[in-house]
Amino acid sequence: MKIIHFSDPHAGGGAEDWMAYFDKRWVGVFNYRFRRRFRHDLGKLERAVAYILSVRPDVAVCTGDLTSAGQPGEFERVRKVLEPLKTAGFPLIYMPGNHDCYVRRPWCVKAMKDMVAYLNGDGVAFDDFPLRRRIAGIEFLLLNTSRPSNLLCSWGFLSREDSRTIAGWCAEKKELPRVLVSHYPMTENHPILRIRHRLFGQKEVLKLAEEEKIDLVLCGHVHKPYFRNRPDGRIFECCAGSVTRNGSLVEIDGDAPGAFTFKTVDL
Repeated sequence: MKIIHFSDPHAGGGAEDWMAYFDKRWVGVFNYRFRRRFRHDLGKLERAVAYILSVRPDVAVCTGDLTSAGQPGEFERVRKVLEPLKTAGFPLIYMPGNHDCYVRRPWCVKAMKDMVAYLNGDGVAFDDFPLRRRIAGIEFLLLNTSRPSNLLCSWGFLSREDSRTIAGWCAEKKELPRVLVSHYPMTENHPILRIRHRLFGQKEVLKLAEEEKIDLVLCGHVHKPYFRNRPDGRIFECCAGSVTRNGSLVEIDGDAPGAFTFKTVDL
């Protein structure tokens, strides 16, 4: 079994309608114009797609932030780059990030939901999350932690209802390795310093991971890739970082938690 995990392309652009200057999108547009476009290169995403096609994994996982401000044109820009993966013959998993769920404008929400349905296929819809999918001998738990937040923060939220759903699934006998897919990490080493960027409500799910009822968490949001280890040294959280900033993705091989191997690929 091979998983390829990538995240946070952050395709961007200008304001796509005049209302962008009266909601949070102006923050994303400003950030892209004066910062992200100098740091994030979509050409690296194209190289990632070419690499994934050459490797042909059992599943490719993207943990969100396809866009900078959640605008339809941004989704379309990155969709064209990812399109070859749709006809490659292996399944995709895409969980939207906070920048994909940036605002509540109906046309932006529709663009995000259309992308969720397009990339995931198999009738998967955004409103179905949290969702279980069994692919290539792995039980994937797809958890949405991204919702619009206030103007200056990039908070994520895990609702009590979603937390109970995940706990209910984890109470069942584990027949396959369980991999949780979320844009936000479940762990946070610096909760005070990163208060503007952190996830809230994750404690129960993190406890499930610590109890090994969840074998692995795949996440993004933090742009520098990292691995978190259990006390015995095994990895339980894998952050792919930003593919367009670092030019990297992660290959995961194995069919059991103790047999997982991880390799960061420099593109």
